[in-house]
Amino acid sequence: MNRFAALFLSAILAGFALIIVTDLAASFITSAAIANLLIAVGAIAVIVFALALLYLAVRALFRKEWT
Repeated sequence: MNRFAALFLSAILAGFALIIVTDLAASFITSAAIANLLIAVGAIAVIVFALALLYLAVRALFRKEWT
């Protein structure tokens, strides 16, 4: 299960990176619609994988898998 947690955490970081890089490179992207789409995709990725990490954490808490 630790592999899934690491995978989800890296997906969250990738979502944040997509948001930040798109904000920084907005002047280089010619279409504002493309920049807004990339920001939305990054935000959705962060939310979805954060919820998945919370689910894994709560499941581990109730199953006592940390020992």
